[in-house]
Amino acid sequence: MQDAKDILINYIKDNQEKLYRIAFSYSKNEEASLDIVQEAITKSLKNIKQLKEEKYVKTWFYRILINECLQYIKKNKRIITCELQEIENAIEWKDGITSDEIDIYKDIQKLENKYKTIIILRFYEDLKIEEIAKITKLNISTVKARLYKGLEILKKFIENNE
Repeated sequence: MQDAKDILINYIKDNQEKLYRIAFSYSKNEEASLDIVQEAITKSLKNIKQLKEEKYVKTWFYRILINECLQYIKKNKRIITCELQEIENAIEWKDGITSDEIDIYKDIQKLENKYKTIIILRFYEDLKIEEIAKITKLNISTVKARLYKGLEILKKFIENNE
């Protein structure tokens, strides 16, 4: 039977691209994204004893990663922009991706962090509302409200692009 540390290490290895994508969606910088993920890994390994149940390794680690992303933004307190090419390099694009999908991703980056986090976790990482609530330490109704509000704002961005 694996111990918590081994489970965490395997989870990180299996999901390294996803973890990088999340960090990049906040930092818009390749090196900073790698640093954020590395810091999240370091903190999670140091605090592995705080993981109560091994089945929650995903939500526990996402919480640490999101907190590191938000700390990065707070420290750098600047508007972060990125070129289309950087976005294309950061996302694992599938065949047939459209420019509309790229535009939507760019619009998501314009959202306030409280909306962006929930939309990214829900639609890009395919997490359930309950998992997002655990990661963000919000109650389910708050997550739903922010999801709907974020989607409403996103819809306005998209309408303005047309």
